[in-house]
Amino acid sequence: MGSGTTLPQWTSEPCIMGIDEAGRGPVLGPMVYGCLYCARSYEKTLSSLNFADSKTLKEEKREESFENLKTDESIGWAVDIIDPRELSAKMLKKIKINLNEISHDSAIGLVTKVLNMGVLLAEVYVDTVGDTEKYRSKLSERFPCINFVVAKKADSLYPVVSGASIAAKVTRDRALREWVFDETAGALHKNFGSGYPGDPVTTAWLQNHKHSVFGFPSLVRFSWGTCTPYFKDIAEVLWESVDDDGSSNSNGKRQLKLSNFGVTTSKKKIEEIESSGKGRCKFFFARKFEQVTHF
Repeated sequence: MGSGTTLPQWTSEPCIMGIDEAGRGPVLGPMVYGCLYCARSYEKTLSSLNFADSKTLKEEKREESFENLKTDESIGWAVDIIDPRELSAKMLKKIKINLNEISHDSAIGLVTKVLNMGVLLAEVYVDTVGDTEKYRSKLSERFPCINFVVAKKADSLYPVVSGASIAAKVTRDRALREWVFDETAGALHKNFGSGYPGDPVTTAWLQNHKHSVFGFPSLVRFSWGTCTPYFKDIAEVLWESVDDDGSSNSNGKRQLKLSNFGVTTSKKKIEEIESSGKGRCKFFFARKFEQVTHF
């Protein structure tokens, strides 16, 4: 029951749900959160379906289990695919959003989605992300009518979480297999291995696909420290900025230097170079374009 419009009868009974992720560690591809839910009365049957933690299953077995759970009328599921660009953008913001917060928000989003569908969620099992008790309190405060069980290795302890981990892992694997590169200029190929920083196939792929100006293709999570060593020989990039008050007079203009393209792991402040309007792009300078805030 991935996206049916009419809810089955069992959703009005007290239901349990498991939530798990796939792709938290890799430097490539999306992170996927998955959830699986069913009536509490179906829990014993669920245990007999032999859903195991997706990491312990071979790919063919995971695919087979996923197809089985999709056709089971007594089970509902949903996934949240977090694009690598979204991960990088949030983690590199001025006020950074760390991976734990992104994970929490995704889990909260899945609970909200299932509740809004009209499913009577009574109990939700979640794998620990960050401090176990703080996470449980955060979820309980947000959803006071639900009993939350936050546990380490939840995917191997609770079949409902094992099922969620299968939905997440198969979705991520398929997303990587079917990935369509936005970048068409280079001869990009998909022989990137597991996507984990310790995989030599992945590191070789990163080495072969770095660009001195644009960094990496959008498949790559720029916010990962793994990316930093690849930018030793980056091109220096300057771009015009205006002061925070929005002033566009000649004193307000300056050039900012991008020292670590796409990677802000360095604690050095971005060097600011004061400049006159002459440092602007010729196209704008020749046409005497100015930034205006009032029309």
